[in-house]
Amino acid sequence: MKIINNTNVFEESIKRAEYIFDNFEKIYVAFSGGKDSTVMFHLFAEEAIKRNRKIAVLFIDLEAQYTATINHCKKMFNYYKDHIELYWVCLPINLRNAVSNFNPFWKCWDQNKKHIWVRPLPIFENVIYKKDFFPFFKDGMEFEEFVILFGNWFSENKKTACCIGIRCEESLNRIKTIQSKNKIKFNNKNYTTKISDNVYNIYPIYDWLFSDLWHYHSLYREKPFNSIYELMYKANVKYKYMRLCQPFGDQQKQGLKLYHILEHNTWNKLLNRVNGVNSYEVINNVEVKKPDNYSWEKYFKILFDNLPENLKAHYSYKFKDYIEKWLKRGYNTIPDECPSILESKNIVPSYRLLCSVILKNDFNCIKIGYSPPKSNEYGEYLNNFKQKYTRKENNINNLF
Repeated sequence: MKIINNTNVFEESIKRAEYIFDNFEKIYVAFSGGKDSTVMFHLFAEEAIKRNRKIAVLFIDLEAQYTATINHCKKMFNYYKDHIELYWVCLPINLRNAVSNFNPFWKCWDQNKKHIWVRPLPIFENVIYKKDFFPFFKDGMEFEEFVILFGNWFSENKKTACCIGIRCEESLNRIKTIQSKNKIKFNNKNYTTKISDNVYNIYPIYDWLFSDLWHYHSLYREKPFNSIYELMYKANVKYKYMRLCQPFGDQQKQGLKLYHILEHNTWNKLLNRVNGVNSYEVINNVEVKKPDNYSWEKYFKILFDNLPENLKAHYSYKFKDYIEKWLKRGYNTIPDECPSILESKNIVPSYRLLCSVILKNDFNCIKIGYSPPKSNEYGEYLNNFKQKYTRKENNINNLF
């Protein structure tokens, strides 16, 4: 287990949990059923037991999940039933569909699609499926909007900790989340981030390694863990790809084929549920090619002109901005193609790269250096929050 200052990450995380319980009036765990949030759930539930307190658990059920994950969640909720306040959310939330050019989003638990749901609503205490349960909920709202507004609602204007199981080992963005100098922290703790007037995100296992997670489970074999990881291991999946989330996102779609391997029955349901699933593997694994008598520029214009109008409008701004930026950097024109290794890193521009964006259904244009946009409502919320808490107000004495 990773050693820190003559201790280890397990002991440090327990200290963080103790600190959170000492300093926050309300605590909830954002639980996905995955390896990281499972360990975090165990740590905070055990601390709650020590103190004879309860913690809340937010589980947003995205419908298209492994059966093994849902079974694991039920085991966790039953294991700690006397010490948790459960919010099992099964509401129609809009999610990204990166496997289709014609339906770039899909809505989980869509009542209009009830006849083809991946599975029926779970029968379990505290499952939330009525749209009027939360006063802030709107049919089809986006995931990131929901999690922010849930935190505000749950806090009841009290100091609240939202515990999230992210680890720096998994991505550069997660390292930036922890180390950011621009964020507002609680008592100068790097593993905290202020996200609203009363709510802080807490990252108690940010310094754990993948091996630490399984060391923990080896020490506490009586505690539930998600068996889907055993199946992934048997299928020779590399540990960095062992992630659980809705399977149709821009990054998440890379693991879509695992459903076919690990849970064939679930895979069959996915084929019928979301547009583009069946063709994705074919498109994703085929090298981008053009007709021999076309240049990449000409082929790009044909592809673009034949997009559905809504997607043409979506891509138009990004493509124009991309081309203009490279022209301003000294290019007289965008080349037809460049060495693949340079294109893959977005070091150089090319029309072949733009063709790849369309053919690979890169809706957010990540291949050409763009990030997924925030929704209008979420973007407005962030702007208001940033204006309220300027750098001048970052002193902890001014936060409450």
